[in-house]
Amino acid sequence: MNESKHIAVIGAGMMGQAIAQVFATAGHEVSVFNHHPAKLQTLHARIRQSLRDMAEDETVIERVHACNVLSTAVANADFVVETVAEDLQIKRELFRDIEAFVRPNTVLASNTSVIPITQIMQGLIHPERALGTHWWNPAHLIPLVEVIGTEWTTPECISWTMALHKSAGKTPVHARKDVPGFIANRLQHALWREAIALVQNGICDAETVDICVKSSFGRRLAVLGPLENADLVGTDLTTAIHQTVLADLDQSTGPQPYLLDLVASGHLGMKTGQGFRSWTPEQQAALKARLVEHLKHSLENDHDVD
Repeated sequence: MNESKHIAVIGAGMMGQAIAQVFATAGHEVSVFNHHPAKLQTLHARIRQSLRDMAEDETVIERVHACNVLSTAVANADFVVETVAEDLQIKRELFRDIEAFVRPNTVLASNTSVIPITQIMQGLIHPERALGTHWWNPAHLIPLVEVIGTEWTTPECISWTMALHKSAGKTPVHARKDVPGFIANRLQHALWREAIALVQNGICDAETVDICVKSSFGRRLAVLGPLENADLVGTDLTTAIHQTVLADLDQSTGPQPYLLDLVASGHLGMKTGQGFRSWTPEQQAALKARLVEHLKHSLENDHDVD
């Protein structure tokens, strides 16, 4: 898919900004809509700074157009992706509004992290052209985009969307069933559930959990996925381990008491300086900087391999 498309991004926050940057860098014209004018006023400056940090061509910004009218942003779009609040009703109403302004063949996508796409898109006149495209934060540095269809989405729509994102330098994968959390978030939060349980049950503290992950299997995850690892050690050994450990893992079906107590106490993580761990502004800035540098280095290595 080499020809330029018209992409509309709904939402000019952190995710919307990065998605717009990726598509514009790939040569597409991008319109960005946001309900709050203040976000649009700083959009170009934020993208320009990001391009500068990545040592990329800043003229990319010329392909990003801020729009304060929804109908204008989506009128000629080939592809529309929303990045608004993680609220089912807001997303449903937004897509019903969008559908009134776009062509019948415009592909509509939600960037929701966990809400089933079927719930968001039900009620549309043309649900066969609607799907999910879940990007990961920071969207310009993490390759994965999960493409999720519903019972109505056509195979052609899924294929076209996969090709669009691949041509923009992303790594699209197809979630064959529309389940909450899709693929990667289900894996991530299964790990988080056990991590919280270890702290809740007094087995270790939060810092130890993070050290264990980062100093062991976390080191190899970028090149060795969990099922590759199972094949590496052998499915027989994997079976033997599971027979001993699985029954003892946390089986909670909702947020654990430890997590609920943190929220009730106002310990909301870095935004308040206290969560599972304590965070000074300097510690937060240092960790975020290390993360960005690590992701940039990983992305550069990927490009070198390509």
